[in-house]
Amino acid sequence: MHSVHNRRIADVTGRVQWWAAAAGQLLWPLACEACGRAIEPGGEGLCEACWQGLLSCTAGSYCRACGLDAGSFGMLEDGCARCRERRPVYDGIARAGVYASTLRDLVLAMKFHDRPELAARLAQWMEAALAAAPFAGRLDAFVPVPLHWRRRLARGFNQSFLLACRLARGRAPVNTDLVRVRHTPSQWTLSTTRRRGNVAGAFAVRRDHDFSGRTLCLVDDITTSGATLNECARVLKQAGAAAVYAVVAAVAMQDTD
Repeated sequence: MHSVHNRRIADVTGRVQWWAAAAGQLLWPLACEACGRAIEPGGEGLCEACWQGLLSCTAGSYCRACGLDAGSFGMLEDGCARCRERRPVYDGIARAGVYASTLRDLVLAMKFHDRPELAARLAQWMEAALAAAPFAGRLDAFVPVPLHWRRRLARGFNQSFLLACRLARGRAPVNTDLVRVRHTPSQWTLSTTRRRGNVAGAFAVRRDHDFSGRTLCLVDDITTSGATLNECARVLKQAGAAAVYAVVAAVAMQDTD
């Protein structure tokens, strides 16, 4: 008797849950995190078109020294031909993909449409890229690329810090002793030749903090020419860091600085 009664309760509960889910979907339909189109439950946040777009911008091979696109035949022993001409200051990089399609839409939505929750989604793909990087197992700390306080106040958050907090779980602590001391125009608004000068002297390490002998990983959402990562790595190495790597959500503009 009790088993029959319990089955009836379970049946009624299941129907109530189904109707509640159906009503919720009718009143608040699920939307694709990238394009906003309605999606079915179980789509893991993206519509089919955006999943395809994501695959297109994350599937390519790249140089593990500078982060630029590079096929297997374009790689040399210590990097690609382009980065050997101007060696990055950072010691290696992992990227989720290129700044295009779905990846671009998610980054833009996070930064400019007040969607900090998308950091969790982007960090998933960055984690996968980081797991495949040869430096992943020897990091002492994650260092988010800092925002100047004026931009941080206007945006309400530093997207690089949010990404770093996600990546740091179970790996290494987040260190915020790298700070931005000079407000600068956004890198993407400048020509390739002006980016290095734009960030020169823009970063510093907090007074009395010592990075001696530590292996660090810079975290950022986008790198364009690599100028910001290079400047941050230079400052950290001057503060004693033994090695500085980087992990980013996307590499934009397949050029060098």
